[in-house]
Amino acid sequence: MKVDKLIPTLYTNKISETVAFYSQLLNFQCKFFDSDMGWASLHSGKIEIMLALPNDHLPFERPHFTGSFYLKTDMVDKIWERIKDKVEIAYPIENFEYGMREFAIYDNNGYILQFGEEIE
Repeated sequence: MKVDKLIPTLYTNKISETVAFYSQLLNFQCKFFDSDMGWASLHSGKIEIMLALPNDHLPFERPHFTGSFYLKTDMVDKIWERIKDKVEIAYPIENFEYGMREFAIYDNNGYILQFGEEIE
């Protein structure tokens, strides 16, 4: 069995607002969006995510993902400066002993997004 790509699907009751958050604030490109179907596909570089209204087969009150989504970049400071005053911050930018400079924010649903860049 070969698995070569993971594309997370984020459930949201606010699909239009979430498309706007990722495309306007984080510069993702919207490849597909159908509000009637309740589904969207966004990408940035090699990263792809899908957004979906919760389906009738799964209980859903609010997002409850217990981890975070880690986005590696080569411009963490530039991203931080561009968005820090427009989002809810989980933790501010800093250098970590494991060789990463990173920060974390919450998206409009409460999902945690970490942005990191390798440092020497």
